[in-house]
Amino acid sequence: MALKETPSQTVGPYFAYGLCPQQYDFDLKSLFTPDMAGPETPGEHITLIGRVIDGDGNPVFDAMLEFSQVDANGRYPASREAIAQNGFRGFARVGTGTDSQHRFVVRTVKPGSENAGEAPHVNVIVMMRGLLTHAFTRIYFEDEAAANAEDPVLAAVPAARRDTLIARRCKQAGSIVYQFDIRMQGEQETVFFDL
Repeated sequence: MALKETPSQTVGPYFAYGLCPQQYDFDLKSLFTPDMAGPETPGEHITLIGRVIDGDGNPVFDAMLEFSQVDANGRYPASREAIAQNGFRGFARVGTGTDSQHRFVVRTVKPGSENAGEAPHVNVIVMMRGLLTHAFTRIYFEDEAAANAEDPVLAAVPAARRDTLIARRCKQAGSIVYQFDIRMQGEQETVFFDL
């Protein structure tokens, strides 16, 4: 009996269309949005903005990304009631196909440390055309230099490549923005983790 292909073995841009339908103006409601935190969520509100860049240096227009993180106090949401109470979902899903610059834009609060000795970070999963299985990476913050120096995962990355995991802080129209591009190949390829 021949086995059929599974979604992780099928190349195609359908991930974003099927899992982010509202972004693509489909009638279906998305289960998850690009917002990890509501306006009422305690903590420093930030926006993560970036692009997924292919090996030729071009932005990928049909990538889909999933983000997860702890809240400002270092905790994941414990229940639906907790999410309803403080607006922190801790998870976001976004496609790059609806932004005119093919960016991802995720609104959240800056995470705290999940465990002692760990730097604040956001976990990221990337899915896109030509990628037969999803890729895992992390976003660390440039203004957390002391915590970054102690983080065991970041310390396991060769020093010359750590910079590919650091988001740059800037202000745009009074908001705090962290810029982070994910480079899939090339000289400045983002570090991906084998999980």
